[in-house]
Amino acid sequence: MANEKNNRFDAALLWREKHIHERYFILILSFIIGICTALCAILLKETIHLIQHFLTSHAHVTRANYFYLIYPVVGILLSGLFVKYIVRDDISHGVTKILYAISQRKSRIKKHNIWSSLVASSITIGFGGSVGAEAPIVLTGSAIGSSLGRMFKMEQRTLMLLVGCGAAGAIAGIFKAPIAGLLFTIEVLMLDFTTASVLPLLTTSVTAATVSYIFTGTDAMFKFNQTEIFAMHRIPYVFLLGILCGLIALYFTHISIRVESVFRKTQSFWKKFLLGAVILSVLIFLLPPLYGEGYDTIGSLIGNQYGGLMDGSPFYLLHNHSWGLFLFLAFIIFTKVFACCATNGGGGCGGIFAPSLYLGSIAGFVFARSVEQMFPAVHLPGENFALMGMAGVMSAVMHSPLTAVFLIAELTGGFDLFLPLMIVSLVAYVTILCFDRYSLYSVRLAQKGELLTHHKDKAVLTLLNLDAVIENDFMAVHPKMTLGDVVKVIAKSGRNVFPVTDNDNVLRGVVLLDNIRNIMFRPELYDRFKVKKFMVSPQAKITTAMPMEKIMRVFDDTKAWNLPVVDESGKYLGFVSKSKIFNAYREVLVENFSGDD
Repeated sequence: MANEKNNRFDAALLWREKHIHERYFILILSFIIGICTALCAILLKETIHLIQHFLTSHAHVTRANYFYLIYPVVGILLSGLFVKYIVRDDISHGVTKILYAISQRKSRIKKHNIWSSLVASSITIGFGGSVGAEAPIVLTGSAIGSSLGRMFKMEQRTLMLLVGCGAAGAIAGIFKAPIAGLLFTIEVLMLDFTTASVLPLLTTSVTAATVSYIFTGTDAMFKFNQTEIFAMHRIPYVFLLGILCGLIALYFTHISIRVESVFRKTQSFWKKFLLGAVILSVLIFLLPPLYGEGYDTIGSLIGNQYGGLMDGSPFYLLHNHSWGLFLFLAFIIFTKVFACCATNGGGGCGGIFAPSLYLGSIAGFVFARSVEQMFPAVHLPGENFALMGMAGVMSAVMHSPLTAVFLIAELTGGFDLFLPLMIVSLVAYVTILCFDRYSLYSVRLAQKGELLTHHKDKAVLTLLNLDAVIENDFMAVHPKMTLGDVVKVIAKSGRNVFPVTDNDNVLRGVVLLDNIRNIMFRPELYDRFKVKKFMVSPQAKITTAMPMEKIMRVFDDTKAWNLPVVDESGKYLGFVSKSKIFNAYREVLVENFSGDD
C-alpha cells in the first residue's frame, strides 16, 4: 500500500515537472505556505489568549495576586517536560535555528518544529511566561516551507527561499503586517532581495495577512488614534529617544547573553527549572505587567490609558503618584530581560520579538514623561513616543530598522508618524552598531563563523564545508626516514609537498620538494640525511574548527597555495589548496546564487 502511494506521488511529481513551470510552481507553494502559516498563527494566538483568560479572569485589582507566583512556574515546567520527554530536541531560539538551517543545514528544518513550537510556546505564554510568540511561529512557518520544499524535491536555492516564505508568512499572519513580513525575511534572515525571490515572498506575506483579516477582522492589532500631528521641533527629542532605545537594546542583548550562559552551564534540567522558576515568579508577582507577552501594556500606553498598569501589584497604592508609576515602569525596563531569560532558561519556549516591542513602548512613554517633568514648557505626547520607542528598541535588538518602521506602522495604523518612526529606528540601529556588529539572533552563529550574510562572498564561504575541500592524496613521510626513502615516495607522488607525521599521525612539519631539489639527485647523500634534518614547519595550520572565511584570511596572510589540516589534537587529516576552494566556491555560487535576476 505504501509503495503504491509512493508511486502515485512520484508520478504526480513527474507530471508537475512536465506541465507546470518551476517559477509558477514556487508561487503555488508560496500561496499554500501563506495559508498554512496564517492558520498556525491564529491558532497560537487564540490558544494563548484562551489559557490566559481562563487563568486570570479572577485577578484582583487592588491587592497582590499570589497566583502570579504559581502559574508561570507551572507553564515553564509543563513546557520543559514536553520538550524533554516528547519532543526530545532543542526548540529554543527559533530565529537562530532558522539562520543556522539556512547557513549550515541546507535549509532543512525538522518536521516536528511545525507543531512542537506551537504547543510549547502556547503553554509557556498562556501560563504567563514573559516571552513572545513570534519566534516560535516563525520557526513553525519556516518548518512548513522546508517540509513542503523537500516533499516536492526542490533544489537547495528554492528550499532556502521557501524557508524564507514561511518566516514572512508567519510575521504577516500573526501581526497582519505583510510588508513587515517581507522585510523581516530580508533583514533578519538575510536572504537576498531579487526579482526571483520577491514574488514568492510577497505572495506568502499577502496571503497570510489576508487569511488573518478574514478570521480576525481588518482592524490593526493595536488601536492607536493620533491626537496630535507630529511637530518638527520635536525631532531633537526623537534623536535622543533613538539613542536611549539603542542603549536599552544593548543592555538587553548583553544581559541576555550572560544570563543564557548561566543557564547553559547548568547541566541539570531541574536546577535550570528551579532557577528560572524563582526569578520568574518573584518578578511577575512584584511586576504583574511582566505576565505573558505584555501586549495589554503596549495597548494601554499607546492608547494613553495607563491608569491600570499597577493593578494587582503590591505597589498598587503608589498608582496615584506620577513618580510611583515612573519608577514602576523603569524597574520593568531593567528586569524584563531577566524575566525573558528565566522563562526560556527554565524550560519555556518563546522569543524576543514581543519583549522588544514591550520595552520600546515603556521606554518611549517614560522618556516623554521624564522630559515633561524636567522641562514643564515642553510637551511630548506619551502615546506617540511609546509608538516610536517600539520601533527604536526593535530596530536595535533585531538589527532591522526597515522591519521595525513598517511593522509599527502596520500594527497600529500610525502611518502619519512615518518620519519620526524612521528617525528613531535609524538612530537606535546606528547606536547599537557602535557596540555590537550582530543582532541577538545572529551573534551565536557569528561567533562560530556559521552565519550566512548579504555579503555574497562571505555567504558562499559560509556555505562551503571544509570536509568537502580537504585533499588526501598527499603522501606522508616520517621524521626518521632517509633522503633515499623520501626520493622513492616522491617518485610515486604527483605533489611537491609531503606532510611529516609521527607514529601517532601528529603533524610535525612538511617536506618541500623545492628545498631538497639540490640534493635529491645525489645518491651518496641518501643515507646521510634524515627527514627531520630538512623538514620545515608549515606556514600555517588549518584546524577543523576554523570557519571558511578565516581559512581564506590565513591563505591571504601566508600567500600559500597549500596548507595542512589538523584536528584539535594536532593529528594530520590532509591538505587544503586555494585552487580547490576556488573551484568549490564557483560550484556553490552557481548552485545557490545563480538565476537571481
